[in-house]
Amino acid sequence: MMNNKAESLNRRKFLHGAGVALALPWFETFAAKNSNRDTAPKRFVSIYHPDGVGLPIKADPAWKDWSWFPRGGEKDFELTKVLDVLEPLRREITIYSGLSHPAARTVHGHSNADQYLTGAATGGHGPYKNSVSLDQVYAAHAGEFTRHSSLVMSTNGGVGGPRGAQTQSYNREGRPIPALNNPKQIFDMLFVTSGKDAAAKLARSKSALDLLIANTRSLGRRLSRHDQETLQQYLDAVRDTEVKLAKARKWIDAPVPKIDTRNLTLDADPKEARLYFQTMYELIYLSFLSDSTRVATFQLGRENGGGTHNLLSKAVGLGNAHALTHAVKKPKGWENLGTYNRYQAEEFGRFVQKLKDTSEPSGQGNLLDNTFAMHGSASSSFHLSRNYPIISAGGKNLGFENGRYLKFGEGNEDNQAGAGIVTDRGWQGQVEAEELPLSHLFVTVLQRLGVEAESFGGITGTLRKV
Repeated sequence: MMNNKAESLNRRKFLHGAGVALALPWFETFAAKNSNRDTAPKRFVSIYHPDGVGLPIKADPAWKDWSWFPRGGEKDFELTKVLDVLEPLRREITIYSGLSHPAARTVHGHSNADQYLTGAATGGHGPYKNSVSLDQVYAAHAGEFTRHSSLVMSTNGGVGGPRGAQTQSYNREGRPIPALNNPKQIFDMLFVTSGKDAAAKLARSKSALDLLIANTRSLGRRLSRHDQETLQQYLDAVRDTEVKLAKARKWIDAPVPKIDTRNLTLDADPKEARLYFQTMYELIYLSFLSDSTRVATFQLGRENGGGTHNLLSKAVGLGNAHALTHAVKKPKGWENLGTYNRYQAEEFGRFVQKLKDTSEPSGQGNLLDNTFAMHGSASSSFHLSRNYPIISAGGKNLGFENGRYLKFGEGNEDNQAGAGIVTDRGWQGQVEAEELPLSHLFVTVLQRLGVEAESFGGITGTLRKV
């Protein structure tokens, strides 16, 4: 039962009913009862995609449309067909080039994902040791304010193996944190309590919200009009996610056939692969809206292919996702890889737009204004561990100025260093361009999230211009 005392309600409370609980968003109605009114939460999310991006050379006809990096200057940049789906969000994003982790620059792209958020010298072979990831540094700072210190997700789930990580997140000892990949499991973790009869009651219900709706009526009468709209928007989003995840389970639960990748088939409809992808993003959105966590990571598969993520490219009518990087020299090869990279950007953009369209429950801008959302890979052209393709979005209230294309380092102003690689030996070639450590950006991010940090991953200092 809900406590009738208004002062008992705050963003840490839950709406209870029949053994099920739903985390509540922040309500202005009860702010006056709390002398320590919170400011808007500061949030961080990292989306990682394996296998890099398409970077054909300028002489290739595909360069004009299907090279990942934009052309032009800091503010007058022109997006190619790969990223043009982000044009409506142009003022909300920043694209970076010339950044990488020094310790990984000579590591083959099949082995480099482990260090994307850590910067550690995990190497390509031999002894292996990792260090704490960026998200977990912030989780240690912000986790005390939320039900979950962080939300760790991936398409493949679990941890994978050394140099074949299926998670971006590592604890203080450098041990991998298992990622969740089942939407229903994540939903239940976020919104269902562990009461004795909760699972059985939920199983008999069409929706978790059906068990809570009576309680929302009594709560709604005590809320301001603004808070009533916030609550309704929140409940609608949760119900919509329930519907999506019920459909997505058909796809995620389907076994992956162990067959020749050239004949890879998927039993489920391609639209379900797209739906699964969107549902995972929706769960991050809901976890932020409910302030269940302020830290999330989502890894779209693992390097060197294999597993669920290879099927995501089915959503845009293409075969095995990892194989696309190995087929760029075939007819329409660059276009096919670019089309898949475009799909990745499109879904990230959909998530960013939803954050932007949602008012901050505290009244301080929208969710995007207080969130630093990062999308990237530890490879650029064909598993080359250089010049990471990175996009960030949001963070206006954190001090980030967007609508820019930022180039760092020297000797690679047009992003052609390493372009055109089409073989697995190309990564061993000499790259003359100089790059800056990605950890400089990480230090900047931590400081603006409120963490006292001067260095990260053995690198000291922030990133200029950001």
